[in-house]
This record gives sequence, C-alpha cells and structure tokens, in this order.
Amino acid sequence: MVLGVLALLTWYVLYTQHVVTQLRAAAASQGQMYSRVFRALQDTSATQDPTVTLLELSQQIRESGLPLVITDPDGRISAAANLPFDEPLDGARTRAFVRELDRRNAPIVEPGVGGVHYGDSPIVRGLQIIPILQAIGIGLLVAFGLYALIERGRAEREKVWAGMAREAAHQLGTPLSAMAGWIELLRDMDTTPTIARAVEAMGQDLQRLERVSHRFERIGRPPREEQVDCAALADRLASYFAARAPTLARTVRVRSEHPAGPLMVRGDRVLLEWVLEVLIKNAMDALAGRDGEVVVSAQPMPEGGGVRIRVHDNGPGIPRKLRKRIFDAGFTTKDRGWGIGLSLARRIVQENHDGKLVLADTDRGAAFDVILSA
Repeated sequence: MVLGVLALLTWYVLYTQHVVTQLRAAAASQGQMYSRVFRALQDTSATQDPTVTLLELSQQIRESGLPLVITDPDGRISAAANLPFDEPLDGARTRAFVRELDRRNAPIVEPGVGGVHYGDSPIVRGLQIIPILQAIGIGLLVAFGLYALIERGRAEREKVWAGMAREAAHQLGTPLSAMAGWIELLRDMDTTPTIARAVEAMGQDLQRLERVSHRFERIGRPPREEQVDCAALADRLASYFAARAPTLARTVRVRSEHPAGPLMVRGDRVLLEWVLEVLIKNAMDALAGRDGEVVVSAQPMPEGGGVRIRVHDNGPGIPRKLRKRIFDAGFTTKDRGWGIGLSLARRIVQENHDGKLVLADTDRGAAFDVILSA
C-alpha cells in the first residue's frame, strides 16, 4: 500500500509538472499571436500584406493542437486543422466530427462569412481524464488498505486460535497419559468379558483423543507430505463410527466401499482423517431420529489420476436454499453447532492438499466428495 501511495504521488507530481509546461507553452504561443497582431496593426506601410500575418496565425493555431473546422456561409467545410483522423473534408466522418465539436463548444458564426467550430486543447482533454484515473487509483488504494486491515485482523485472530489450540493439546497430554496407564492396569486385571470389552472400547476412545490432541498441535503448522491409503482410511473411520452408531431406538449403519487394493494419494493423514470425521459426523447427525445408512466410499478418479472419497447418507438431504451457505464459517443448522466443521474441512482439502470438497448431486440424502490428486 505504501508503494502504491508513493507511485500515485510521484505520478501526480510528474503530471502536474507536465501540465505546467504545457500551460507555459500555450501562454507563450498566445503571446506570439498577440505580438504579430499588434505588429500588423501598427505597420501602416503599403508593403504590409495582412494575408501573411493571417497565414502565420493559422499555422500557429495548427501547432497548438486545437481541433478546428471552418465552414462557409452555406455550411460547407472549407478548411480544418488537427483532426483526429485522416478523412476528406466533405466526408461523412468529418461532418459528424463538426457536430461533436458543436456539442462541446458553441461555434463562432459570422453572418455572410462562415463559422469556426473548435474543440478542446490537449491540456483540457487531459484534465478531464486524469482526475477520473486519480479517483480510481485512490479508490483502489483505499479498497486494498481496507482488505489488508481485514486480512491482518483475521490473521491475528487465527494466530491466537492456533496458539490456544496448541496449548490445549499440550494440556491434554498429561491426563491422556494417566488414562492410558489406568487402562493398561485394567487390562492386566482378571475381569469379566463385559469389562474387557469396555476396556477395549476405552482404549480405542483414548487413541482417538490422542489423535484429536495431535490435530490441535498441527493447527497453524505446514501440512505433512506422506503417502496415504484412502481405502484403508475409509475402512478405519467407517469401522470406528459403526461401533458407536445408535442401535436401540433407531439403527444407523456405517460402512465403507472401495475397490480391492490401495488407493494412494500424497497428503497429511491426520488432517485428512479430520476431514472425513467431520463429514461422517454430519451425516450421522442428519439421520437423527430415523433409521439410515452412511456410506464412506473411495474410488479412483477416471481422468488425471487421484482419488474421490464420498460420504453419502440417505437422510433428508440439504435444502436447496442452504447449499450455497453450508461452507461458510459460522453457519449451522444445529442448535449447539459452531458452524466451523465444513469450513475447516474445505480449507484443509483446498489449501493444504490442492483438492476439492464439494456437495455432490444425489437423488436422496446428501453426499460430499473429497477429491484429491495422486
């Protein structure tokens, strides 16, 4: 912004000096014209030919750059100077130019002699355009300054949130380590099969809490570049949420689909897992109060390589009027939602993995596609 202001001021000073130079030249030209007129009026000798003086004045007018058209008493064009085009005097374009000159300045008409039709000098034309360009330049600088201030404020807020997230992850480390020790102690004890299953589930939840803690540590840091098997990722998350899906008042099934073999992409495994968790949770929330199914599928892209991971539910779907807002930060349809899940997921996919997160067209329910390059 500072460079833009300096450039604008420099250009303004240079243009002002250019205008001053042109005005001085115009004043000098007018002075010469008055000098020749007075000299001709004072010369009473018989050898003085006024035609010579008039020719000199007309030549000086040509050199001034002033557009000028002279017409006879019948309106026919007899002479012209400084036309912006090369056209015969009796041409249609020249006649149209005379009408344009008359709209700008009233012609000087002498009955029985003819008329003089004139336009604006180069200085006037420049002074008409330059203020507009200056206003546009100032407007762009002001807009850029406001944008810079907004972005700076947003960057400061993100920096604070990133610091808070990393601090929260650091604080979680101690209780998670203690819980891991207690779970290991329970495993070593003689327990019933029911308690053993509960201890196993607690161990899985503890692993997930540790992964969530690691995610918070990654906020604000450059993403990792590693080989990620999207098929294995879909299987692991579908299995995890399937074990925790409702099965009493209603039944929600979570399963995965993908072709045999790995589907590899380069990316950050932790962040991609975060994205899919957001999508699966939203799909399960959309099935609240009804039976349904959530399918996590992974398929290779037919063109250009890459992988498409789709999270599809057979719930009520997303109303058409809300589809343009679902990725906006702070927008949510949940009573206790924060409205940052989909916004954060899209940012991870697009900014950290050069991919796409889009709402796909489906006949029923809602489907989100995560498109990643190989």
